[in-house]
Amino acid sequence: MSTHAPQAAQAVTLPTTLDEAVAALTAMPAAVPVAGGTDLMAAVNSGQLRPAALVGLGKISEIRGWQYLDGHALLGAGLTHARMGRPDFAALIPALAASARAAGPPHIRNAGTLGGNIASAAPTGDSLPVLAALEATLIIASQGGVRREIPVSHLLAGMDMLRAGELIGYVRVPLLHAPQVFLKATGRTGPGRAMASVALVLDPARRGVRCAVGAIAPMALRPLEAEQWVAQLIDWDNNRALVPEALSTFGEYVAAACIPDPTPEEDGSVPALPPAVLHLRRTVAALARRALGRALS
Repeated sequence: MSTHAPQAAQAVTLPTTLDEAVAALTAMPAAVPVAGGTDLMAAVNSGQLRPAALVGLGKISEIRGWQYLDGHALLGAGLTHARMGRPDFAALIPALAASARAAGPPHIRNAGTLGGNIASAAPTGDSLPVLAALEATLIIASQGGVRREIPVSHLLAGMDMLRAGELIGYVRVPLLHAPQVFLKATGRTGPGRAMASVALVLDPARRGVRCAVGAIAPMALRPLEAEQWVAQLIDWDNNRALVPEALSTFGEYVAAACIPDPTPEEDGSVPALPPAVLHLRRTVAALARRALGRALS
C-alpha cells in the first residue's frame, strides 16, 4: 500500500484494438498508456507522475501473444514476464525467457509486460540487454493504422523516439536456433534488481557472438570489438571449441570496454578505479565469462 494519495485520473479508456488505443492517445495528448502498471504506479506513488487520463491496454488481445514470421518471432508488447518465462516460450527464445523469470517477485512478473519494460527504459530492465544482443526491432503503431519499424537500440539510445499518439505494438526477434544465455548479479540494489547483467547469444549462421551488458549504464552496452575478437577464435566447425584462456580474456575485454580506465592525468599516470567501480568491473567480467562458457558448453 502507498502512503500517497494520487490524484484520480479524469478519464480511463479501455480500447480493444491497437488502432483504437492509438486513436485514444491522439485524442487525449495528456493521457498515459498503462498495461501492467508496475513502473507507472511506482511513479504515481512517489509523486513523480499525476496522469490526467489513462489508456488501458489490458483488453487488447492482439498484443498478448506471439506468432512466427519469416524466421522471426513477432512478440506482442503485452506479453507478461510470467508468460515469457514458461517452457514453451523458453524453447523459442531462451535468453528472453531467462530474463523474464529473473524480473522480480511473482506479482511483478504476472503484471509487468515486455512493452512496458522497453517503454520505461529503466537501466535495470532485464529484457533490455537480451533484446540488444538479439538485435530486435520494434513495430510501432501510429495514427491511421500506419506501422513503422525501428531497432530497439535506437529507441533506448534516444536516436528514434516514440511520437505523439504512438505505441509499441510488437517486438520482432530473429530466431537463431542457437545457445543464448542471460545472467545477472543483484548485489544490494534491491530484491531482484540487477547490479549488472549480461546477455550473450551465438549466431552460427554468421559465425558471430553478440553480447550486451545491462544495468551499468543508462542503456545496454554492446562491446563490439570483444564480440568480433572472440568470434574469430571459436572453431565453428568443431563443436564451437574455444581454448579456456580465451574465456577469461573475453570477460576482461567486455568489462574494460563497458567500464574503461579513467582518463590519464597530465603527467601520464592513470588514476585507480574507485573500489566500487572496480568491483562492478570484475562482476561484469565474471558474468561475461560465464555466459560465453555456458553458451559454448
